Amino acid sequence: MDYLIIALRIISVMALFLFLVLKTGRRKIAELPVYDFLSIIVLGSVIGADIAEPNIPHLPVLFAVVLIIALQYLVSSLLINNKKIARKITFGPTVIIQNGQFIKANMKRLKYSIENVLMVLREKDIFDLNEVEYAIVEGSGSISVLRKPQYLPLTPSDMKLNPDAKGLSLPLIIDGKVQDGNLQQLKRDRPWLASELAQAGIHDFSEVFYADCTREGRIYISKIVQAKNFHDDFTL
Repeated sequence: MDYLIIALRIISVMALFLFLVLKTGRRKIAELPVYDFLSIIVLGSVIGADIAEPNIPHLPVLFAVVLIIALQYLVSSLLINNKKIARKITFGPTVIIQNGQFIKANMKRLKYSIENVLMVLREKDIFDLNEVEYAIVEGSGSISVLRKPQYLPLTPSDMKLNPDAKGLSLPLIIDGKVQDGNLQQLKRDRPWLASELAQAGIHDFSEVFYADCTREGRIYISKIVQAKNFHDDFTL
């Protein structure tokens, strides 16, 4: 009976948690400001205790989950609307390299060592500090880097070029199933698709694992390949 109670608790708590997180915004998943991080720790403790101990009343736990998420949502809204409070209870963007020079005071305040900064720069393919104009520690703890102008990648606008915009590719076949709605968006039909596949030596839609097409007409096709030992073809 205890196992059934635990299973029902897991289902109900996780369903409620998922619903509330989706309602409060996807930003909470992608970023972890300080208060969001603390909320997740507290939620984990509350839910863990509820699941591990069947004797704990379940409804108060559900109420606690709703209350924690509601407070987290209210605090997030407050931080958006009141910048003064936001600066006091969150880590705002902090410059640690300015005009190519480290700002020691800011690094000390953030408890960031030079080794931490060098590691992050290497992860961004920067191995020479002479290339760095600015480095900023964001509120989530990640570091944004602006290279000096002479080290920035060349773009079409630098060359006075105006390339055509590339639209999104639309899936035409997924696991052997034709996506007729996307074909209609491209003003195409199944006979056209069949003829394109025939040029690639494919004579049935079921042979295709995935295929898509850009609005310019460029097609990508991946057949269904039978599984075999990877090392038969490649040596690592």
